[in-house]
Amino acid sequence: MKKNLVLLAFIFIGFQSSFAQDVYEFQIVTVVESIVPNGLGRSRMLTANETRDYKEFTSTRTGEDDKRNKSDRGDIRVKAFDETKLLNFFNIGGIRFQNIVANDAIVTSKLNEMSAQGWELAFINSAVESVGGKDDKQGIYVTRYTFRKKK
Repeated sequence: MKKNLVLLAFIFIGFQSSFAQDVYEFQIVTVVESIVPNGLGRSRMLTANETRDYKEFTSTRTGEDDKRNKSDRGDIRVKAFDETKLLNFFNIGGIRFQNIVANDAIVTSKLNEMSAQGWELAFINSAVESVGGKDDKQGIYVTRYTFRKKK
């Protein structure tokens, strides 16, 4: 009888833990790569070294309460961050493939370091901004790497 109770307790604990929700902390690495001719753009990899609580800058608006959040923009800004220089996709001669693979090597180095620190790559979001038309040679590629680690 005692063995059955112990076995039942282990099954119950195992069953409960299978429904336990993992809690993660997140870190985002943003890569901005310029598509501006003649090397005039700026390309960077950015990682914040400060945190912000979104609740401080959020208001809930309803039909009765239409007050918006009046947070100071200076309080939202993050001044402590890592900024890694990357190369622009274009130089005077046009698209520069060596610059692209150089950026890939630097970003890969960061991704490998984050992985070695126990961060798991959870999501990658990418977007392109271009001002206009098929002949537009100006804009940026933005890629966000979202990492997570169990708390």
